[in-house]
Order: sequence, then structure tokens, then C-alpha cells
Amino acid sequence: MPDRTITELTIRRPDDWHLHLRDGAMLRAVLPETTRHFARAIVMPNLVPPVVTSTHAMEYRARILAALPEGAKFTPLMTLYLTEETEPADVRTAFEAGIATAVKLYPAGATTNSASGVRDFDKVRPVLETMAEIGMPLCVHGEVTDSDIDIFDREAVFIDKILRPLRKKVPDLRVVMEHVTTSDAVDYVRDSHKNMAATITTHHLIINRNHILAGGIKPHFYCLPVAKREAHRVALVQAAISGDKRFFLGTDSAPHTDPNKLQACGCAGIFTAPNTMSCLAEVFDVAGKLKKLEAFTSLNGPNFYRLPPNEDTITLIKGDPVRYPDQIPTEDGPVTVFDPGFDLHWRVEG
Repeated sequence: MPDRTITELTIRRPDDWHLHLRDGAMLRAVLPETTRHFARAIVMPNLVPPVVTSTHAMEYRARILAALPEGAKFTPLMTLYLTEETEPADVRTAFEAGIATAVKLYPAGATTNSASGVRDFDKVRPVLETMAEIGMPLCVHGEVTDSDIDIFDREAVFIDKILRPLRKKVPDLRVVMEHVTTSDAVDYVRDSHKNMAATITTHHLIINRNHILAGGIKPHFYCLPVAKREAHRVALVQAAISGDKRFFLGTDSAPHTDPNKLQACGCAGIFTAPNTMSCLAEVFDVAGKLKKLEAFTSLNGPNFYRLPPNEDTITLIKGDPVRYPDQIPTEDGPVTVFDPGFDLHWRVEG
């Protein structure tokens, strides 16, 4: 039950450990929505073409910094897109020079712009062994892409067929299983006592698959990995509010214009950057765990990535419902902001 005595909460400024900023006009439009509340973010590399090399990462980082709103203090933490041609030496250089913080593994075809991802995991083992040696995290999109595997089962199958064998072969590799969506993934992370963590998105704490499909298809709730049964959503909430250091926020905020979402084959992705902190405060408040919010958003992620937590703070204040814009305009069309389906009473200051 909510603790009705808490109407104000100050926490260290949060970080987003899984973020899509896109590029060009979209980058310029959505970046201010993240910098308003977040100090750092792990930036996804699935552009077209993808961010594969250290040079690509430096160039993309420069474009992000050039797009920052005036006065914004924000650090993009770059990732390299893992391909079967990735060079271990380039990965080492990128990490040791501070160019890239992590490497991102997409099984080929798993999500938006993932065609260049990995099909044969033996071909990337030299890269993974180099990463284990230098302590560089691997961020994993944890789904198989086999056409004969039901889309709702692909995360659980990935754990058994790909992740368990991979971690046995390279036990010192530090792995973040991103945007977990199932109790299977939560249990796997909890059973792993070394070199394993997971991010949980804002929207997967709030929606289940009924929200997408019941009463008509809701394209703005469609994402990959797709939301699962209510029992899985509850398991995610319990992991997030637990304070367990292995679970932390990665919004997977993924903007697409409405014309690209609202079509016969619409894009996967939910744009949560503007209202994530209000949404999370509501979730944690309803669970009576507001005091655990700072761990989930501001402490556990830096702990895993071996970075200091942010020194400055934000304050959340509970009151009348907070209104966020329904859409963010871009040069290519509007991007719809995630609607949690309930009033948000927590506003962010600072």
C-alpha cells in the first residue's frame, strides 16, 4: 500500500542504462526529453548504418553532444554494435580510451535495425574473451529469432539455448540482460551471483500483453521484446522494488514517428523518456516502496558499470495529476509519448 506520509522524495539524479536517441532530426527532437531528468545514458548503436567501430562511436557521440540543449549536463555512454566482423583490438581500444562503455549484442533480426547482428556465436567468441579480460560489459538483447519459436517464448529460450552456454564458455564476461520481460529472466539473474545484471523498462513495469491486444490493437504499446502475461509483469515489479543491485532502470525509450507506428507493419518501440520518472514514482508508491526508487534509478546501474553515482539530485513531489504532452513534434512527424493509462501524481523538480 502507498505510504501516504511521503509526499516529497529527493534522490540522486538517475541514469538511463538503455536508451535510443536515433540520429539527425529525431535526435535533436528527443534528446531534451532525456537530459531533463537523466545525467547519463547507455546509448544504443542500432543506427543505419550501425555504430560498429570506435571511430563510428566517436562520431555519433559528437553528434549527440552537438544536439544538447543549452546548459544541459548530460554524458552519453556509447556502445558498439557487435557483428561477426568486429575486431577484438578495436573493442579493446574503444574501452580503454573511454570511447565506448559497452558492446551491444543483437541476435540478427531480433528488433529494429538488427539485420547486422550475430548469427554464429562462435565467430564473436574472441571479442567476448577480450571483453572479459578488460571488464567491458556486454549488453544483450535476449531473444532468439527462430521462426518456429513463439514470440512470447523467445526470451526464455534465449536464456537456455544462448545465454547459459555463452556464459559457461566465457564465465568472466560481465553481462547485462536488457529489458527483461519474464519471470524466467528475473529468476535467472537472481540465481547468478557473478557478472550478471538486468535492466527493466518503464513500460514493462506497467503494461502486459492484454494492454496491447484486448479491445483492439494498441500500436503505441507494441515493443520488442513484447510485453508478456500479467504474472511476468508482477515479477518485474517485484524485482525492481526489491533493491537487489542486479536490477536497474533501462527505459529502452525508442521513438518512432506516428506514421511509422500506425501502419500495416508498424515499428516496435515505446517512447517513455518524457514521463518515466513520474511513472516509476507511481509504480513504487503503489507498492509502498518509494524508498527503493533511488536504488533502482540512480545507484544499482553505476554500481554494475563501475561508475560513481551522480552527485546532484532531483526531487519528486506528489500532488495534483501531472500533465505531459501527448506527442513530441519532429521534422518527420509527431512521436507519441507513452500513456500509462492512469494519472501521474509525481512531478519532477531539479
